[in-house]
Amino acid sequence: MLNDYIPILLILIFAIGLASIMLGLSSQLGPKREAKGKLSPYESGMIPTGDTRGRFSIKYYLVGALFILFDVEAVFLFAWAVVFKDLGMLAFVEIIVFLIVIMAGYFYVVKKGALDWE
Repeated sequence: MLNDYIPILLILIFAIGLASIMLGLSSQLGPKREAKGKLSPYESGMIPTGDTRGRFSIKYYLVGALFILFDVEAVFLFAWAVVFKDLGMLAFVEIIVFLIVIMAGYFYVVKKGALDWE
Protein backbone atom coordinates (compact mmCIF):
# COMPACT_ATOMS: atom_id res chain seq x y z
CA MET A 1 0.00 0.00 0.00
CA LEU A 2 2.73 2.45 0.95
CA ASN A 3 4.73 1.46 -2.12
CA ASP A 4 1.98 2.97 -4.31
CA TYR A 5 2.78 6.45 -3.01
CA ILE A 6 6.57 6.31 -3.53
CA PRO A 7 6.40 7.66 -7.14
CA ILE A 8 4.28 10.58 -5.98
CA LEU A 9 6.73 11.32 -3.18
CA LEU A 10 9.66 11.17 -5.61
CA ILE A 11 7.95 13.57 -8.04
CA LEU A 12 7.15 15.95 -5.16
CA ILE A 13 10.76 15.88 -3.94
CA PHE A 14 12.03 16.40 -7.50
CA ALA A 15 9.66 19.35 -8.09
CA ILE A 16 10.58 21.07 -4.83
CA GLY A 17 14.29 20.48 -5.43
CA LEU A 18 14.16 21.75 -9.01
CA ALA A 19 12.20 24.86 -8.00
CA SER A 20 14.66 25.57 -5.18
CA ILE A 21 17.65 25.17 -7.48
CA MET A 22 16.14 27.42 -10.14
CA LEU A 23 15.24 30.15 -7.65
CA GLY A 24 18.67 29.97 -6.05
CA LEU A 25 20.49 30.15 -9.37
CA SER A 26 18.29 33.01 -10.53
CA SER A 27 19.01 35.04 -7.40
CA GLN A 28 22.77 34.31 -7.60
CA LEU A 29 23.35 34.68 -11.33
CA GLY A 30 20.72 37.25 -12.26
CA PRO A 31 21.43 40.96 -12.74
CA LYS A 32 21.20 43.13 -9.67
CA ARG A 33 20.36 46.65 -10.78
CA GLU A 34 18.56 48.37 -7.97
CA ALA A 35 16.84 51.63 -8.77
CA LYS A 36 14.30 53.81 -7.00
CA GLY A 37 11.69 53.06 -9.66
CA LYS A 38 12.16 49.29 -9.34
CA LEU A 39 11.82 49.34 -5.58
CA SER A 40 8.57 51.35 -5.56
CA PRO A 41 5.20 49.57 -5.71
CA TYR A 42 3.62 49.47 -9.16
CA GLU A 43 0.20 51.06 -9.61
CA SER A 44 -0.51 51.22 -13.33
CA GLY A 45 2.40 53.57 -13.94
CA MET A 46 1.11 56.16 -11.48
CA ILE A 47 2.80 57.44 -8.36
CA PRO A 48 1.47 55.46 -5.38
CA THR A 49 -0.76 57.38 -2.98
CA GLY A 50 -1.98 56.46 0.46
CA ASP A 51 -1.15 53.60 2.74
CA THR A 52 -0.70 50.20 1.10
CA ARG A 53 -2.02 48.47 4.20
CA GLY A 54 -5.43 50.12 4.06
CA ARG A 55 -8.47 48.25 5.25
CA PHE A 56 -11.21 47.07 2.96
CA SER A 57 -14.85 46.94 3.88
CA ILE A 58 -16.16 43.52 4.83
CA LYS A 59 -18.59 43.84 1.93
CA TYR A 60 -15.62 43.59 -0.45
CA TYR A 61 -14.78 40.13 0.88
CA LEU A 62 -18.44 39.12 1.01
CA VAL A 63 -18.95 40.03 -2.63
CA GLY A 64 -15.78 38.10 -3.50
CA ALA A 65 -17.00 35.01 -1.66
CA LEU A 66 -20.41 35.26 -3.31
CA PHE A 67 -18.77 35.59 -6.71
CA ILE A 68 -16.83 32.40 -6.12
CA LEU A 69 -19.99 30.63 -4.93
CA PHE A 70 -22.00 31.56 -8.01
CA ASP A 71 -19.01 30.94 -10.28
CA VAL A 72 -18.81 27.37 -8.99
CA GLU A 73 -22.52 27.07 -9.70
CA ALA A 74 -21.87 28.03 -13.31
CA VAL A 75 -19.16 25.36 -13.57
CA PHE A 76 -21.62 22.73 -12.36
CA LEU A 77 -24.20 23.93 -14.85
CA PHE A 78 -21.76 23.65 -17.76
CA ALA A 79 -20.78 20.13 -16.73
CA TRP A 80 -24.44 19.18 -16.42
CA ALA A 81 -25.30 20.71 -19.81
CA VAL A 82 -22.63 18.66 -21.56
CA VAL A 83 -24.13 15.34 -20.46
CA PHE A 84 -27.79 16.40 -20.22
CA LYS A 85 -29.10 14.14 -23.01
CA ASP A 86 -27.42 11.07 -21.53
CA LEU A 87 -28.76 11.58 -18.00
CA GLY A 88 -32.49 11.75 -18.64
CA MET A 89 -35.38 13.21 -16.69
CA LEU A 90 -33.97 12.51 -13.22
CA ALA A 91 -31.00 14.77 -13.95
CA PHE A 92 -33.38 17.51 -15.08
CA VAL A 93 -35.31 17.31 -11.81
CA GLU A 94 -32.06 17.31 -9.83
CA ILE A 95 -30.78 20.43 -11.61
CA ILE A 96 -34.07 22.21 -10.99
CA VAL A 97 -33.72 21.44 -7.26
CA PHE A 98 -30.11 22.64 -7.41
CA LEU A 99 -31.16 25.90 -9.06
CA ILE A 100 -33.95 26.42 -6.54
CA VAL A 101 -31.48 26.06 -3.66
CA ILE A 102 -28.97 28.41 -5.33
CA MET A 103 -31.66 30.99 -6.12
CA ALA A 104 -32.96 30.81 -2.55
CA GLY A 105 -29.45 31.62 -1.38
CA TYR A 106 -29.24 34.47 -3.90
CA PHE A 107 -32.54 35.99 -2.80
CA TYR A 108 -31.45 35.66 0.84
CA VAL A 109 -28.23 37.53 0.06
CA VAL A 110 -30.14 40.26 -1.79
CA LYS A 111 -32.65 40.57 1.06
CA LYS A 112 -29.83 40.95 3.59
CA GLY A 113 -28.30 43.69 1.42
CA ALA A 114 -24.95 42.00 0.91
CA LEU A 115 -24.76 43.24 -2.67
CA ASP A 116 -25.64 46.88 -1.86
CA TRP A 117 -22.38 48.70 -2.44
CA GLU A 118 -22.09 52.03 -0.65
